[in-house]
Amino acid sequence: MRGIVSWGTYLPYWRLDRSEIAPVAGQGGGRGSRTVAGFDEDAATMAVESSRRSLRSVGVAPEQLLFATASPAYADKTNATTVHAALQLDPSVAAFDLGASMRSTMGGLLLATRSTVTTVVAAADVRTGLPGSADEANGGDAAATVVIADATPEGPELLAEIVATGSVTSEFLDRWRTPGERRTKVWDDKFTEVQYRPLVATAWRRALDEASVSPDEVALVAVAAPTGRVAARLGGVLGGVQVIDSLESSVGSCGAAHPAMLLASLLEQAGSLEAGSLVALVSAADGADVLILRTTEALSRFRPAVTLSDQIASGAQVPYGRFMQWRGMLAVEPPRRPEPQRMSGSAAARSTGWKFGFVGSQDRETGHVHLPPVRVSEGGGRTDDMAPIAMSDVQGSVVTYTVDRLAYSPSPPIVFAVVDFDGGGRLPVELCDLGPDELSIGSRVEPTFRRLATVDGIANYFWKMRPVRDGAPDEPSDTREA
Repeated sequence: MRGIVSWGTYLPYWRLDRSEIAPVAGQGGGRGSRTVAGFDEDAATMAVESSRRSLRSVGVAPEQLLFATASPAYADKTNATTVHAALQLDPSVAAFDLGASMRSTMGGLLLATRSTVTTVVAAADVRTGLPGSADEANGGDAAATVVIADATPEGPELLAEIVATGSVTSEFLDRWRTPGERRTKVWDDKFTEVQYRPLVATAWRRALDEASVSPDEVALVAVAAPTGRVAARLGGVLGGVQVIDSLESSVGSCGAAHPAMLLASLLEQAGSLEAGSLVALVSAADGADVLILRTTEALSRFRPAVTLSDQIASGAQVPYGRFMQWRGMLAVEPPRRPEPQRMSGSAAARSTGWKFGFVGSQDRETGHVHLPPVRVSEGGGRTDDMAPIAMSDVQGSVVTYTVDRLAYSPSPPIVFAVVDFDGGGRLPVELCDLGPDELSIGSRVEPTFRRLATVDGIANYFWKMRPVRDGAPDEPSDTREA
């Protein structure tokens, strides 16, 4: 048997109230809120966060990483290698991008389903649009990761067995965007619905036939479509099944990440069902794809590192003007300080473990933790007698901090802090996901993978620290071995 052994989701801390849009843009907006990636986040950083959570929940060594996004940081260069490096995966683990399209996530899930190796399917997107547009208001930034593996006596328990799949491919024009363009152009919603209805019906019927079941035997279904309206209409061709919330009002439509996000939501809700229940994911994008799963008894015991419902209930509002600034739609005067220089590719290659994996060094004799890693012992008596120590899952406490309103930042002010890590290690580091008045001495913080700046098209990634908040805390790992 093959199926899902773990999953993880990541919603950015920031939220945009849709009612703030129309008073400024003169149109658009609506009800509810959408998730907003910070100025220092992109598809890769969010995929790292959801993947860390998925791997933290299960003891499994991935053999393959597939990364799906419609908003990649790079063309030509593989984006999945950034996720691979931050997760500290073994060099033997292959990492591939799945293409900048909405269907890429379902492609990854179906490829993992038909594979024979333990596969991490990570999906993330930053969604935006022109001011006042439907895409701007209805989009949502998020990431979700699913781990798919074979059931083995020594391996992790299956949470949901893959029972059947169904796919139909069709070429027609409903959404498109040229590379490098911010705006996604769309055809009429009614045309989109008319095109997808027979495709979804066909893929659904094929999956049901393969599973030898009828629609009334499927307990829950998640439907991902280009818009919430289309998703609601497509649910009507599935034969009266119960369709779960599309997350449009609380999160938004997450682009390529939306099918994986809905799959995570589906599995969280299916945990309360009787073991052996059938659930399904339906996705409409350049065709239609269906994945039917059978829940196991292990699903009721599984607890994600951070639940999706907890993340939806948390977060803080970002003003619409700041949101437009982060998206590059509103140019504001930067601090009158030198802007960051281009990152050195050769220097980054020499420190991949530290820069991407947040791996320090620990003195083998004294146990002293050095951040960043060093070769020489604290007293200078020994050289190259250090062991690598992974710090990405280790929490810490703020010893002192400062709010810097002069240093260059795309979103000033910068909050810097000196952090003492649990078990040893001290580091001056930038904080994120908080206001300058939210911090105090002793505040608990945890590492998060972020983008420091992009210069000459090069994304300079490193780690920052964010507050550990009640309601959705990430548990530190029990081991710090690299």
